Amino acid sequence: MATKTSSKRTAHKKTTRPAKSAIPDRWNLSHLAEDPVRTVDTHLGAIERLVTDFESSRPALSPTMDVAAFQSLLDLSQSITQQSSRLSAYAYLWFSENTKNLQARSFKTKIEERLTELSNRLLFFDLWWQTVDQANAERLMNSSGDLRYHLETIRRFKPHTLTEPEEKIINVKNVTGRSAVHTLYDVVTNGFTFTLTVKGKKKQLSREELTPYVHSQNPRVREAAYRELYRVYSSHHDLLGEIYKTLVNDWKSENLHLRHFTSPIATRNLGNDIPDRAVDVLLEVCRNNADVFQQYFKLKARLCRIKPMNRYHIYAPHRTEQKSYRYADAVRMVLEAYRGFSPRLAELAERVFHEQHIDAPTRPGKIGGAYCYSVVPGMTPYVLLNFTGEARDIATMAHELGHAVHGMLAEHHSVYTFHSTLPLAETASVFGERILSDALMAQEQDKRVRQGLLLGQLDDIYATVLRQSYFVRFENQAHGMIANGATVDDLSQTYLAELRQQFGKAVKVPDEFRWEWLSIPHLFASPFYCYAYSFGNLLVLALYRMYKEEGAAFVPKYLDLLATGGSQSPRDILAKVGVDMTAERFWQSGFDTIRDMVRELEQTMA
Repeated sequence: MATKTSSKRTAHKKTTRPAKSAIPDRWNLSHLAEDPVRTVDTHLGAIERLVTDFESSRPALSPTMDVAAFQSLLDLSQSITQQSSRLSAYAYLWFSENTKNLQARSFKTKIEERLTELSNRLLFFDLWWQTVDQANAERLMNSSGDLRYHLETIRRFKPHTLTEPEEKIINVKNVTGRSAVHTLYDVVTNGFTFTLTVKGKKKQLSREELTPYVHSQNPRVREAAYRELYRVYSSHHDLLGEIYKTLVNDWKSENLHLRHFTSPIATRNLGNDIPDRAVDVLLEVCRNNADVFQQYFKLKARLCRIKPMNRYHIYAPHRTEQKSYRYADAVRMVLEAYRGFSPRLAELAERVFHEQHIDAPTRPGKIGGAYCYSVVPGMTPYVLLNFTGEARDIATMAHELGHAVHGMLAEHHSVYTFHSTLPLAETASVFGERILSDALMAQEQDKRVRQGLLLGQLDDIYATVLRQSYFVRFENQAHGMIANGATVDDLSQTYLAELRQQFGKAVKVPDEFRWEWLSIPHLFASPFYCYAYSFGNLLVLALYRMYKEEGAAFVPKYLDLLATGGSQSPRDILAKVGVDMTAERFWQSGFDTIRDMVRELEQTMA
């Protein structure tokens, strides 16, 4: 997942490829702050002094204020955000290393509470800015340069903004309420252990260690891994279900009752600056094209000799997929694929390794999954992986490094505008996966190997397009159901019904998959986040088709798109490459590419 992104187009020394044995796989957090645990009060004190300076400007705020004075305030605001971002990044990254580390958890809580307190003291500026008349707002924004879109974004939220005391209360409540409840989910679920018998021996596994077994060559192992996964989650369904219901009710209370959004998802859409209509069309097109994946899984069942096909086996590996990869080899494969598309991208990706901004090994207590955290412009982003040597781990590496290079290409923007908005934040990451897949396909002539690569690509596209859109479909229903008093069992039955509709008659869905939603962190942490994956993946399929048609001429246009970061609206950024996000035909063109891939797979079976 992409937590943020960063960078600035400054000159960097050209790096050479690291030797296999020298590639770092643990990050160095000292680049974020000097001994932050011991000197935390010093760091917080420095931020507080800047906040006090900012507060002193309050009496001078006026719609007719001088442009230079306004710009000076914006510069001070950026300095506060830069220092706060470094400290908060350290707290989250340290916590991610081991969610059971009590010192890290305590530090994270302290930082969140203090930074929220300081942030509350700055609220007056945003609230004032929303009251400025349009003529003066235009006058001040015309001189704000790169910060214009940031200032427009603040004003976009005016209809849903409360009074200053109310906003302060919500911010404090979110630290001890929503954020604390989500942290509880992380602590509980990352502490789960799973028992699996492999080759006659019982193994105690973390979720990250269990996950490879759902991709096992052995169908019995795949089934046993899934059964164990949902046995553990279902045994905690009361606790996890109550956590989810609490988070949903909090979302409803704040966003519907207090801020008067028209629907739970509208909150996310406004934050993403995506029209409700675009999201509705995207989700509907995904539902209307579920049949292409039903067709695909029928073909996969034939290729992988699975009869009957059911949900245990949709990620079954092709017979050629038995290899385990060394970390150094995975790094080499990803960097070579990036270099084949653009040496500039490869150079940026190498910085993540050379500057020790990556944490790759899986460990007990380490937060699950993968993410990229772009902290501030000019700092190489941090990447967390859980590398186990599977082929899909290489794709994950390509994905997260895509997030990183996106931030680095946009590092010439401000701290407020270098992060892309959420749906476009997946562009570079998914494109990175496509670059890797394409490079591997180009090297293979063997029909069976090509089949395996196509299966891998289509598995990933299913997981990041259709699967994600159905998570959001479930959320739309779940938020309404919880508002009407639904139980955890009610939610699970609804989830299972959606899952069975998604797979149709092509894939049987066993009953225990009704608990799957409890194991999806995004549903708890970021409601309605997941449509960004569908958006980003279908967008990339369209962009990649342009690349195949235009060749090298496409590369500069693509790099310029990434370099825009979040300095313009998604609509304006996509208009540069001729994309209308509200047009059904655009989203359908992505599925047309998927259908082409399914036909290609079918032809290899003739």
